[in-house]
Amino acid sequence: MKFKAITLAFLVAAAPAAAEDALLQEAIEFTGQIFYLDTGVPGLVIAAVRDGETAFYGLGETKKGNGKTPDADTAINVGSITKSFTGLTLATLAAEGTVALTDPAGPLIDLVDTLPERDGHKIRLVDLATHAGGLKRELQEVPDVERYSDASFQANLKDAGLLFTPGTGMLYSNVGFDLLAMALSGAADKPYDALLKEKVLDPIGLTATGYERPTGDTVMTGYDWEGNEMVPGAQFANRSGASQLYTTANDMLRYLEWNLDRFGSEGAEARGISHAAWAMRDGMNPVYGLDESGHMNAMGLGWVIMMPEGDSPLIIQKAGGSEGLLSYLAFAPSRGVGVFISISQFNFSAGMEMANVANELIAILAPR
Repeated sequence: MKFKAITLAFLVAAAPAAAEDALLQEAIEFTGQIFYLDTGVPGLVIAAVRDGETAFYGLGETKKGNGKTPDADTAINVGSITKSFTGLTLATLAAEGTVALTDPAGPLIDLVDTLPERDGHKIRLVDLATHAGGLKRELQEVPDVERYSDASFQANLKDAGLLFTPGTGMLYSNVGFDLLAMALSGAADKPYDALLKEKVLDPIGLTATGYERPTGDTVMTGYDWEGNEMVPGAQFANRSGASQLYTTANDMLRYLEWNLDRFGSEGAEARGISHAAWAMRDGMNPVYGLDESGHMNAMGLGWVIMMPEGDSPLIIQKAGGSEGLLSYLAFAPSRGVGVFISISQFNFSAGMEMANVANELIAILAPR
């Protein structure tokens, strides 16, 4: 369904006379209602920020039949949006001088003796953060070895050939971001979860974001493509870089506000490093797995960058999916607008449309 024309017509009719941004609340409520009715997902949250003003709206239930509408403090497993935090951790350590983006990653990872090379090129930290390391998307199963364990990584990386020379292509890789977290932990000589908290979560004020799994009806329950509840399994110690973060819409609004703070001095260098286009699509071969939420023109550190097109401004974004939840975070850094949206079912057509809805909403709220 095309939301842009419908939403635009509604917003013109609903424009408030007051100076406060009541339009923002109207925009997300109308967009959320139409999307919720169109997809029939069990639960949905949508939140947005524009020029420092925020708005939130929740629909459906946190769990089928419990009658509890998700609110801005409902915990959500945001899956691969975690990668933007891993990229920001790298940017922070680079801004402090602890690492350089071009440092080889292998010597920083205690788990392995060395990382694979190709054509004499080592995998650098920036390659891991831009999906340009030549690594596979996922670890392959190894007989009699627990997946994502130390032994699993070691078996997968031992004598493994890279799919392309590091820095010459881009292929979405969860393995690469898990290795990046390990490398950053090695560089800082600190467990990665503690490092993330110290360098990113605490300075931004993200008090509800972390790896600990919440319980009860304060957490959004996810469902598979057939509508069956997905029961979360155990957390994996070696998956902190690629996934597994829990957060809330309130924390995502704070995260958006921090990323949209163009002129703030606190964290400015790390923010700029995080958002910069470190790997341009042009000339890369292959490019695979990076266009599901919109056409990728370049990669920041964990962020997908989409250049301006038509009425849409430059958008920086990241999608994620885990435990039956699909989420999307996007913002226009030069326009002061950002959107977070999450649905509680692995409905992949709805997930792709969810990104389109958010991108079109940004274009409406911050047109070129």
